[in-house]
Amino acid sequence: MGWVAEELSGIDLGDQRLNARSIKLLRRLSEKPSASIPAACGGWAETVAAYRFLSQEALEWQDILQPHMACTQTRMQSHPVVLCLQDTTELDFNGRSADGLGPLSYEAQRGMYLHPTFAVTPERLPLGVIDAWMWAREAKDEQGERPGISESVRWIEGYERIAERAQELPDTRLVYVADREGDILALMQRAHALNHSADWLIRAKHNRKLPDDSGKCWDRVAETEVLGELQFYLPPRPGRKGRPIVQQIRALRVSLPTANKEMFEVTALQATEVDPPTGEKPVEWRLLTNREAPALAEAATLIDWYRCRWEIEIFFNILKNGCQVEALQLAAMPRIELALSLFMIVAWRIGFLMRLGRSCPDMDCEIVFDREEWQAAWLVARKPLPPAPPKLNEAIRVIASFGGFLGRKGDGEPGVKSLWQGLQRVMDFAMGIRAVRETQGYV
Repeated sequence: MGWVAEELSGIDLGDQRLNARSIKLLRRLSEKPSASIPAACGGWAETVAAYRFLSQEALEWQDILQPHMACTQTRMQSHPVVLCLQDTTELDFNGRSADGLGPLSYEAQRGMYLHPTFAVTPERLPLGVIDAWMWAREAKDEQGERPGISESVRWIEGYERIAERAQELPDTRLVYVADREGDILALMQRAHALNHSADWLIRAKHNRKLPDDSGKCWDRVAETEVLGELQFYLPPRPGRKGRPIVQQIRALRVSLPTANKEMFEVTALQATEVDPPTGEKPVEWRLLTNREAPALAEAATLIDWYRCRWEIEIFFNILKNGCQVEALQLAAMPRIELALSLFMIVAWRIGFLMRLGRSCPDMDCEIVFDREEWQAAWLVARKPLPPAPPKLNEAIRVIASFGGFLGRKGDGEPGVKSLWQGLQRVMDFAMGIRAVRETQGYV
């Protein structure tokens, strides 16, 4: 049936023709994620049908994403711990004439915002999107105030949705993970009111004053004894080289006020780099969580969970640079939202393949690739076809080689960029094989 049909198997758009079109369009976009919609579609008639689908006023983007979210929840059931990563990203459509867009960081910019909840395992395997918000800001009024609902509400509602999922997944611990923007007292108060149905782990932005004039939170944490040291390798990122990190870990239970001015306890966890290289800023994380960390082992687990937050940045990178969503030429924001719902599934799939190739390297590659797809990669790479399907990691490396992955001894494993570029080329190769098979019975 193929992964696209499986992922959208429960779709119900009120018309079987629309259901079929959504599946076909998702398949086209996944085969050529960086291409424009006309370039991804198979000819003029299919392009017109795609634009007609995206212009359906009765369709809601949630209806398209819903079957994927259901599949994501099914995948979550088989894991004891799932990290629910939340973050907001700007989508810059400056210079476009699409209706419904609003200002971004600068009032003159035009675009919209996307705030998904992205589920991953502690081993960083992406499971999918389980929630999302899309919106455009209103322009500021004459007093410089921006009307509309406060954007901080989305973080609180995001936790509430995860808490609801936790009730449906009693055998899976869900952990809400957010960066500094999620350091909102009302969010922690709401989690406490819900009896912490889902755990939460948030990077601190504020140095709050503690009750009874006992000082500020992070000043008090700095005075506590070191639990121990944690070592890991910090991968390279744009503008920063990778390097080994040694951090000293401190933790302290502190009290925060509830909405009724009562108190509840949270853990303030501080991880500070020891002896950073000359000229480098020390890597320091200040984290707040409902979970206790009485010893180094528990603190190390929480820090490992927080480090997984980078997976949502990879998701945004695939969405913007791999899928080129900011280049969409659509006339109105509702049409952009429908397209984004499909591209979010594509972006998840690319990240999923990248991580699966690392975490399950010996898996049969035909579990995730059609036979024509991996055979196309082997034939164009001028490799003899093996008698049995190759292992997944081997297939991923061959496919990524068409995207620039060299596979040298020190190159490590393929990243998402070489994978999305390689996948596009391999899908073209596979289309050629299918065409030859249909006409000549070859392969």
